Amino acid sequence: MAARLLSYEVADLCLGKPSLPSLSISATIGDAVAALKGSEDNFISVWSCNHSKGNLNSNDCVCVGKICMVDIIYYLCKEENLLSPSLVLQSPVSVLLSKVKGLVKHVEPSSSLLEVIDLMLQGAQNLVVPIRSNSIRKQLQKPSSTTHNVCEFCWLTLEDVIRFLLCSIGLFSPIPTLSIDSLGIISTEFLVIGSHSPAASAGGAIYRSLLDQTSVAVVDDDGILIGEISPSTLAACGTAATAAIATLSAGELMAYIDCGGDPAQEISRVVEARLKERNLEKILDKFMTTTCEPHIASLDNDLPSPRTTVMSKSGRYSRSSSYSAQMVRRAEEIVCHPGSSLVAVMVQAIAHRVNYVWVIEDDCSVVGIVTFFNMLQIFRENLESII
Repeated sequence: MAARLLSYEVADLCLGKPSLPSLSISATIGDAVAALKGSEDNFISVWSCNHSKGNLNSNDCVCVGKICMVDIIYYLCKEENLLSPSLVLQSPVSVLLSKVKGLVKHVEPSSSLLEVIDLMLQGAQNLVVPIRSNSIRKQLQKPSSTTHNVCEFCWLTLEDVIRFLLCSIGLFSPIPTLSIDSLGIISTEFLVIGSHSPAASAGGAIYRSLLDQTSVAVVDDDGILIGEISPSTLAACGTAATAAIATLSAGELMAYIDCGGDPAQEISRVVEARLKERNLEKILDKFMTTTCEPHIASLDNDLPSPRTTVMSKSGRYSRSSSYSAQMVRRAEEIVCHPGSSLVAVMVQAIAHRVNYVWVIEDDCSVVGIVTFFNMLQIFRENLESII
């Protein structure tokens, strides 16, 4: 059974994966906004393709990166761009691409599970894989803009790999039952901002959390976790979040992006008034017509139903007796304790479609954060020893 786990290939992990939504490197930021609004995915892949002279070689199409709505929001929030949002939307999408090398890599369907894990531990977050088409898929396939020189691609993420390993979790016994504290995977270096601090001062931290696939903790004066500014929930607000970040405090921004519904009228009025005070009416006219939308994540029916700990806005946590909902609201931060088992935290993160879980003490003070990357390190250290 253990040997079989190591025999799996990338193609096995890609079964049933849809083709990637994509954008040309020659597109504008405005094109990216429209594409993201029309996509079910948070990210869109950006491609550079050579279609000259009828070239149909898929190797001449390369995914050069990925972008999401938070990339656009962060770029718009720069002081020089707040004054001319219309010009920003005409800028090339290439200015949004991360300068960090290796976040997106191409791999072959025949690559091994071990190779995938090693690439991700080296910093790759998305592994682009050509989809092996069969006759049935070709018959069902609809015309799509996501084909690159007659080839379709999908990608693998950290979540995909962790979910795959969860299916064989028994092979790693007793490690999954050990506490995250005893395994030493709680990271004490995390992004944090005070609730009364200007949200604009967290711009760099929000972008960093996007790159790290984490979030920004929002704490009160006593260091108690009262919420978070998550790239996923921020993205649900679209470009309207630009105005909120430019004018609100971190605590106010949490209320603004809470995906339980549209921003309260009172908060919206505060944003509008402060924009006018700063002579930023162009932002008001361009982006304040949109509001936050609930971020919905569908769960696999075969996932376990863990007891789930979710922080309330009062800074206290509540515990639900079961988790059977098919839709998840990610406006509230997901937390665990140092004594929580590795498998419990894995299931918790997967169920809520997040790459991390906050670790808190009984008084709700933040201890640290556990990420899929931390978990993957533990599994990699023990993969070869289970053979």
